[in-house]
Amino acid sequence: MAGPAPVFAPPTVEPLKGPMMALGAFALALSNFVVVLDITIANVSVPHISGSIAVSPSQGTWVITSYAVAEAICVPLTGWMAARFGAVRVFLLSLVGFGLFSLLCGLSQSLEALIAFRVAQGLCGAPIMPMSQTLLMRIFPPNKASAALGLWAMTTVCAPIAGPILGGLISDDLSWHWIFFINLPIVAVCATVALRLITRYETPTVKRPIDFVGLALLVVWVGALQIMLDKGREEDWFASGLICTLGIVAAVGFVAFLIWELTERDPIVDLSVFRHRGFTVGVITQSTTYAAFFAMVVLTPLFLQTNLDYSATVAGQAMGFMGMLAVIMSPIVAQLTTRYDVRGLIAFGAGWLGVMAILRTHWATGMSFYDVSLPQFLQGFGMPFFFVGTTALALGSVLPRETASAAGIQNFMRTLSGAFATSLSTTMWDYETKYAHSELTGLVNPPAFLMNQGLAGRMMLDHMVQVEAVTLATNRVFLGCAAILAFAACFVWLAPKPKPRVAPAAPPPERAQETAAERGVAAAH
Repeated sequence: MAGPAPVFAPPTVEPLKGPMMALGAFALALSNFVVVLDITIANVSVPHISGSIAVSPSQGTWVITSYAVAEAICVPLTGWMAARFGAVRVFLLSLVGFGLFSLLCGLSQSLEALIAFRVAQGLCGAPIMPMSQTLLMRIFPPNKASAALGLWAMTTVCAPIAGPILGGLISDDLSWHWIFFINLPIVAVCATVALRLITRYETPTVKRPIDFVGLALLVVWVGALQIMLDKGREEDWFASGLICTLGIVAAVGFVAFLIWELTERDPIVDLSVFRHRGFTVGVITQSTTYAAFFAMVVLTPLFLQTNLDYSATVAGQAMGFMGMLAVIMSPIVAQLTTRYDVRGLIAFGAGWLGVMAILRTHWATGMSFYDVSLPQFLQGFGMPFFFVGTTALALGSVLPRETASAAGIQNFMRTLSGAFATSLSTTMWDYETKYAHSELTGLVNPPAFLMNQGLAGRMMLDHMVQVEAVTLATNRVFLGCAAILAFAACFVWLAPKPKPRVAPAAPPPERAQETAAERGVAAAH
């Protein structure tokens, strides 16, 4: 990033108190919630969207990945934008833009238009995540910084869970267009409250150059890689000249991006923070764990709807059980990070999610709703451990002046890992389905009564084989997710043991301009 923006108000601006603090915190947390929500609210609606605009389900997943990649590309710009225009101004403009493009997404009548507006929606939504965290830390007094961090983490953890529930209900009872229209009243409430309570916490602005070359290289390599992952299945992967070209562009662009950013005086992404082992390990652990978690979040509703004939509503309800324990545990885990070795908390969380993935490897086509929902419910217990823990580990490992840059990179890698997980998991799902189908075909002894029905009988038999093949493929993908989570649980121990830090009751005068993230880290450790 171009450099950490000053994110604390001048000492004359006091934190909010009482009901005003609660109202401001609600608006900021809800803003973050709705942005993260839009990553998954379309998951269960993909079949509805695909059928409505006459595209295949695999093409429909572009609605998910286009938003996530746009967010990932724009997140590293947040520090520069906050320094150049002010944190509150960036937050409000992003919120209004997010609402506008949500409206246009809902009005779209073609895949091309929907993807274009989803990209714009993601670009506007990206700054809301770090800015909501920054402003939450500003409106809370320093001795309650851990509560602000826990509140922000809770909305980030719970939003991907609420997405499938709302998406299913809306798609079945109204239409898929309303999964975007629902953002409008939320944006209106959050913007109104922010205008009344948050504008006093605007930050000073400075003119800083933007690294256009670094930005261009970032867009090129991330965009090329994501398109390669999305279209690889359709183009027969590296047997296609297009996929080979995209792969080369992504690889060369990534190397050029690294070289440029490491030598640029004002880089758009401050890669120097990776010299801190705790940050590097924390970010890699969070990205790999989130990728496996997000792959399961994407794949489960697709499996339930396409193979078990669940409606979008019922699939969303099955997914929603994750949120119960996640909501309860998020504030508890935020407090645990101040008392125990955060590496152990992270390892427990990743390991717990791995066990839940293994439970899903025994799914069968005749399973009950209870069999589907139980792993979802239990998974919610472990989610805050890995998410809150890795956030605290990564940001607590960098220098105070590097916290803003570190937070931007962490959000970037987490969002990008979710987008890549969507493409890779659906590709692997498709490949494993074809493999299982070919294996089962050679093992099936067709009943005579089916063969006597001619073409209709053979089609019925093929459908039965396909259903079982999809189930086997789903179980294998979940097994792969379990392996990734086991790796993450072990990998986190490569980080040095964090040193405990205690937030002061009140900031000394000479530190009145320190960043909100610094206070949050101090409280978290």
